[in-house]
Amino acid sequence: MGKGFYISKPVGIVSIILCAGALATIIALSVVYSEEKAKNNNQVSPTDGGTTSKPPVTTLAPSNEPWDKYRLPKNLVPDHYNLTLWPRLTPDLTTGLYIFTGKSTVEFETTEETDLILIHSSKLNYTILENGHLARLTSVNSGVRVPLIKVSWLQSVTQYLVLQLDGKLMTGHRYHLYTKFTGELADDLGGFYRSEYMEDGVKKVVATTQMQPTDARKAFPCFDEPAMKAIFYITLIHDRGTVALSNGEEKGYPVTIDNQHVQKTVFEPTEKMSTYLLAFIVSDFDFINNTIDGVWIRIFARKPAIAAGQGEYALNKTGPILKFFEKYYNSSYPLPKSDQIALPDFNAGAMENWGLITYRETALLYDKEFSSNSNKQRIATIIAHELAHMWFGNLVTLRWWNDLWLNEGFASYVEYLGAHEAEPDWNVKDLIVLGDVHRVFAVDALASSHPLSSKEEDIQKPAQISELFDAISYSKGASVLRMLSDFLTEEVFTMGLRTYLSEFAFGNAVYTDLWKHLQMCLCTRISRTLRPTVNIIFPQMGFPVVTIDTKTGVVSQKHFLLDPDSEVTAPSPFNYEWIVPIKWMKTGAVQSPYWLRGKSATNDAMKALGTEWVLANLNVVGYYRVNYDEENWGRLLNGLSTNHQLIPVINRAQLVDDAFNLARAKIISTVLALNTTKYLDKEREYMPWESALNNLDFFYLMFDRSEVYGPMQDYLRKQVTPLFNYYKTLTENWSKVPDGHMDQYNQVNAISLACRTGLEELKPSALSVVMLSFFRIHPNLRSTVYCNAIAASGANEWEFAWSQFKNATIATEADKLRSALACTKQPWLLNRYLEYTLDPKMIRKQDATSTIVYIANNVIGQSLAWDFVRARWSYIFTQYGGGSFSFSNLINGVTKRFSTEFELQQLKQFKEDNAEVGFGSGTLAVDQSIERTTANIKWIAENKQNVLNWFRDETKPVF
Repeated sequence: MGKGFYISKPVGIVSIILCAGALATIIALSVVYSEEKAKNNNQVSPTDGGTTSKPPVTTLAPSNEPWDKYRLPKNLVPDHYNLTLWPRLTPDLTTGLYIFTGKSTVEFETTEETDLILIHSSKLNYTILENGHLARLTSVNSGVRVPLIKVSWLQSVTQYLVLQLDGKLMTGHRYHLYTKFTGELADDLGGFYRSEYMEDGVKKVVATTQMQPTDARKAFPCFDEPAMKAIFYITLIHDRGTVALSNGEEKGYPVTIDNQHVQKTVFEPTEKMSTYLLAFIVSDFDFINNTIDGVWIRIFARKPAIAAGQGEYALNKTGPILKFFEKYYNSSYPLPKSDQIALPDFNAGAMENWGLITYRETALLYDKEFSSNSNKQRIATIIAHELAHMWFGNLVTLRWWNDLWLNEGFASYVEYLGAHEAEPDWNVKDLIVLGDVHRVFAVDALASSHPLSSKEEDIQKPAQISELFDAISYSKGASVLRMLSDFLTEEVFTMGLRTYLSEFAFGNAVYTDLWKHLQMCLCTRISRTLRPTVNIIFPQMGFPVVTIDTKTGVVSQKHFLLDPDSEVTAPSPFNYEWIVPIKWMKTGAVQSPYWLRGKSATNDAMKALGTEWVLANLNVVGYYRVNYDEENWGRLLNGLSTNHQLIPVINRAQLVDDAFNLARAKIISTVLALNTTKYLDKEREYMPWESALNNLDFFYLMFDRSEVYGPMQDYLRKQVTPLFNYYKTLTENWSKVPDGHMDQYNQVNAISLACRTGLEELKPSALSVVMLSFFRIHPNLRSTVYCNAIAASGANEWEFAWSQFKNATIATEADKLRSALACTKQPWLLNRYLEYTLDPKMIRKQDATSTIVYIANNVIGQSLAWDFVRARWSYIFTQYGGGSFSFSNLINGVTKRFSTEFELQQLKQFKEDNAEVGFGSGTLAVDQSIERTTANIKWIAENKQNVLNWFRDETKPVF
């Protein structure tokens, strides 16, 4: 089928009847249900889910012994590993568990005499060897006495295999450490784990890995720190008929082991690399491939997905993106192959394993009949993100996790550049402002935020490491690197990257090493030092709000806090002042850049006369917000109303976002912020509308349970009507999809908001049921359609949607249905859905926390989700792993609507009650939620009446 809606023009006018209250008019959830009901009355009923073993709870080290410290000593340095693993894809007949067996020999060099060997190990059971211990030690060089192992044991808290020796290992000598072990191939999404799926009614099992940050030790004993790079010789034993993959190229042949006829696949040795980048997978997946300049590119997935062509888009875009980064880095791709594989169960979005990148299915597989425009963009940007890591992160690796932000922030920045290369018509580079800059501003404006760069000694435990995988590391890192690239120029920035990668190839570095290279390249262009600027940005949290007084020309800065009354307890070596690069314009004319180097300064050029206006932070390349004197705000608002196109589109989005957040921080009035939305009835661009809707979502969260809700709905309905009509005309009565990438996004905004606010044209009609049986909804609109359909429906339709979800073979379609199921207004269905989230047979573990958040996004489901999380926290935490990256999203998601003193006290009690259980990667999110709730309470008390009056005034009939 071709793109677009399958609707004839005569029925187009009634075809976008998609909204709440329009059950009888919405897609197959109503039409198909009535057709299917006669054929099949089978109901989906919940079934019991499996469990996994409880992970060890991280506690404070009980002593000062080396094995009670979380960091390895530096006296042993691995050179290479010989590792053989045999995953069993059927459960053990005795225990019922899926297991893997393995044996490993690591060769290491002693850099300092020691009688102790510490090597990471977690959840592995060791075979006691002939020496009576858990390992065997031998010397590489004959004639060198090898100390005997006196004692061997597992230290579970710090996750070590500990070997005490009866003598010293000699400096400069090399040794072999051999172990034989068994582990559980659990469904916990970490280390060496299993993923399951159904194909033609048969359960299939995949053995796969996720090592980052500290789970390689769950697969085999290893020196599991990023600086402990080594070469890996991997061998996998697996069932015949299955395919084995790892970082290197493979060569397989049949063998017989213990009377079992199996396949043995031996992989080429890896480059020198960190343990967290290892991957090994056994499946019966299929693949498609091509070769670009000698690099073999393969896309692996379930056989039906490959047969349906769902890997074609990824295959077609990987080559151009790879070539772009080779040019960008001025460095050839370091490996002979680039495998990418879509997994049914995967906790993160993707993982940059060197030569074998793993993805969620939704992040790699594309089907034009089911995948939306946003699904397509996500695939392009995630592929670019992971390929960027092949050099920046893999070739040159962070020395320790405290510099994670540089690794992930850089990839989060250049993913937009790589995606732009793949899809140059999208203008995707602009979307970093919405996707990263504005996103992280909301977190970094809290007193409980944290700096980009932490002290190495402050990041020790696995849970502390996992906590760093947050918006600060990814999105603030991307934002400030984009700012650096802008004021240094892209030429200087890329020159510095290239010399940095060249010097540290196959090694490790810290973030200041990159600054040194950027400084060297900068000095070849101008005599200016980079150090003061970066020193001020990275060691302190937060960002400034720059205020420009156009009457006097005074430019000043202060630390921006969403709650100005909050107490900042974290000290700053620079007293929360920044060196701020300001690009600006006056009444549409771009001016010379200006640097604010202190708390305040005067720039006479920024004085404005008459109708002149000043606009700062052009294209939002600077990491700061901007405020103006009231008169300049007035002139900017007048400019938006009379000729908004004179202001760059990104800055129109910025004006809205800055104004709403300045109002929340009590710097300007909420009425002024709301006034920035009045011009939207003339706006047709996506970014300003998206910025406005993102900020108005806060108003929905605060007021959808109050009398403000009705007048707010009336106002937004009035504002969106011209946009809705614009797209109705552009698409010829909805008979096609807009051509532009941003237009497709904004069409969804127009329809979604029109649905949400009850636009008259979208009310149900008797004719629509007949009409809608003849067309399919375009993938771009399915999320909106499905949600509104479920919201307007009852239990039978919910059950039908649930069966569609369970039977979906397209991951993006399943995701849309899973989200929509949370839109029901039936509390008992929401409660049952919450129970499903903790049953892996109903909701995959990778989707559990996001499903709970979807339910919390529903005004009816929010309190249910919060009660559920509170009651089940211990179970959720232990079953889904204290190191899971998703806990911060879960805690923020279920508490973001909190705005009462009662909810604040519940949140504080939740923190107190679960202090012993812990919050893992969500620890900081708990404090941020308390701070955010406190601010919300004060904001509502101070603004509710003014907001109500403003919405009422703006919707009064004009006579």
